[in-house]
Amino acid sequence: MFKKILVANRGEIALRVIRTCKEMGIKTVAVYSTVDAESLHVKFADEAVCIGPPASKDSYLKISNIIAAAEITNADAIHPGYGFLSENARFSKICEEHNIKFIGATAEMIDRMGDKSNAKATMKEAGVPCVPGSDGIIQTYEECEKIAKKTGYPVMLKASAGGGGKGMRAVWKPEKLKDAWDSARQESKAAFGNDDMYMEKLIEEPRHIEIQIVGDSTGKACHLSERDCSIQRRHQKLTEETPSPFMTDELREKMGNAAVKAAEYIKYEGAGTIEFLVDKHRNFYFMEMNTRIQVEHPITEQVIDFDLIREQILVAAGVPISGKNYTPKLHSIECRINAEDPYNGFRPSPGTITTLHAPGGHGVRLDTHVYAGYTIPPNYDSMIAKLITTAQTRGEAISKMKRALDEFVIEGIKTTIPFHRQLMENPDYLAGNYTTKFMEDFVIEKPTTEE
Repeated sequence: MFKKILVANRGEIALRVIRTCKEMGIKTVAVYSTVDAESLHVKFADEAVCIGPPASKDSYLKISNIIAAAEITNADAIHPGYGFLSENARFSKICEEHNIKFIGATAEMIDRMGDKSNAKATMKEAGVPCVPGSDGIIQTYEECEKIAKKTGYPVMLKASAGGGGKGMRAVWKPEKLKDAWDSARQESKAAFGNDDMYMEKLIEEPRHIEIQIVGDSTGKACHLSERDCSIQRRHQKLTEETPSPFMTDELREKMGNAAVKAAEYIKYEGAGTIEFLVDKHRNFYFMEMNTRIQVEHPITEQVIDFDLIREQILVAAGVPISGKNYTPKLHSIECRINAEDPYNGFRPSPGTITTLHAPGGHGVRLDTHVYAGYTIPPNYDSMIAKLITTAQTRGEAISKMKRALDEFVIEGIKTTIPFHRQLMENPDYLAGNYTTKFMEDFVIEKPTTEE
């Protein structure tokens, strides 16, 4: 087992990893930028190393600084969390070259599954259902036209190196294709330094349902059931739940088997997710694979009583998995609490938290790195907390979430708590009747008095 793990991330996920390491008797090293010196992950780690100024490219994305921090503290492993370098093949490879265990996918695996067109081709080989569309990168606009005609409108253009909704365009009519092709490539080039595009059939009324998997060094994999991530704004998830209200036992078995087949076909080692689009007829199609832990992993942990970070560490240390597939015994919902103003287009709201009262009680979990007096910097993702409720039924989990949101007080900044309160009252959400298009019609009602 590892003696010391450096956590190459910040905020709540860094704190989450540090807590599990402490429970396992493993020493921890936090890294931080100058603006994160007062974050809880820095305070709770055994050691902390400043790796640069606030800009991500000069700190959390600077591989040389992170490797240097690992070497001077004698860390024998690095946990990348999610975001930043968690799916960076070069970082994984450099860790290997420095004899530091990267607690995540190998460079080869990240390369294979990180490029979306390559991943789709691999999944086709594995016999996993894929969305109809191009077989790989589209070389020219003329080829793009032919594939769109063959696939049938509507289609979705996607950046091969994409993420977070960048470089994606839905095209409903042939006459809109050229503009979409040009603008998507331009956006992708600016965001990722790569304008490679591929195309898929646009699935109407889709749900975004992912399957959590874990694979070990023997090539064996298992699944830990599904999460419904369909409530999204601009392809960014806002809330997740498990089990999905759309799921049936038969569909779960099919999707779970497909996810395990995918993981075992590529001999995947570590925790990851196989993400699917599911249409209104419950046909499912491979969308992408995330070769890391997900933001929404706590709800899976809650419904099957399983520490996914612990399992990541064990697998990385060469411990085989049990091979058991899991199904939810409870219902869990996660609301992402962001430092954003939901009444003004979710505009970021960095600043100092003057008051914070955390919700509690049975079935309430709060993953956060902030506290009263903490200043949220403007340099990073705006998520400051994840509020999770768990109960015997979906209705009870929603009632618990309503109560927890009412208890959750954060002053000094704007947050998305008011949005989540309204979501928990929405008739379609309450009925489990939602798709990835839900937020297009959702109207956030402004209060008569300031919240």
